Amino acid sequence: MTAESAKQREFVFTDADFNSIRKLVKDISGITLAESKRELVYGRLSRRLRHYGMSSFADYRALLAGEDGHSEIGEFTNAVTTNLTSFFRENHHFEFLKNQYLLPLAANPSGTRRLRIWCAAASTGEEPYSIAMTVADAIPDWERWDIKILATDLDTEVLAQCKAATYKEDRVAAMPRARIEKYFTREGTGAGLRYRVKPALAHMITFRQLNLMHRLPMKGPLDVIFCRNVIIYFDKDTQRELFRRFAPLQRPGDLMFLGHSESLFKVSDAWALIGKTIYRRGTSC
Repeated sequence: MTAESAKQREFVFTDADFNSIRKLVKDISGITLAESKRELVYGRLSRRLRHYGMSSFADYRALLAGEDGHSEIGEFTNAVTTNLTSFFRENHHFEFLKNQYLLPLAANPSGTRRLRIWCAAASTGEEPYSIAMTVADAIPDWERWDIKILATDLDTEVLAQCKAATYKEDRVAAMPRARIEKYFTREGTGAGLRYRVKPALAHMITFRQLNLMHRLPMKGPLDVIFCRNVIIYFDKDTQRELFRRFAPLQRPGDLMFLGHSESLFKVSDAWALIGKTIYRRGTSC
């Protein structure tokens, strides 16, 4: 960082600051921040410096490393993690889940009526609610089944939004009107207009805070795992370790969906690629 660029900043932010923060992010979450994320880190953490009335990132680093740092770690993590999502994002995954998995399951009179799905990156809730709507669309008598969707995220702030289950009109606008009317209740008017997920559908989902770098609390088996747009932030070694821990949670034939730019190539052979970022659990570990 040049002296001129330092003068233009509100807070002193050195290479040592950025590298220290990158290491802390990696240690906490497994996320590897590239050099290109420097300005993102500065912008997002500047709010925390203003909160404490600090003038430099060195002061903030000292807080994180000190005895009182544990109380700030949550806010730090929430600030630097990215949450970009929408309802039915990468819709081909939901179409596959419905047509190739759920409909045949529902049509089998002797098949199981138990379903377990894990959404490993809930963000603000659009993905897990999209999963729930897909389940309800495919299984007319779903309320008589034993269905549980677990939705987890590292960020406690977005989980609060998930549990609120309310969305502005622009968040639901891309969905067909019939789907909105079926699964949402319109509340308020004007700038206060919101769409609330109907309670019956919302009760299908349990939201929990979870750091994927920590011990996974679930035992499985999980019929379906959505782990989309998560591992793109991890290096290969972290990805390999993560899927090594995922593998025992599924049986041969169970499904996993990754993000559009993610792959298990040279990461894990426990799943076989069967579609566009769609994987089926095999017999190898």
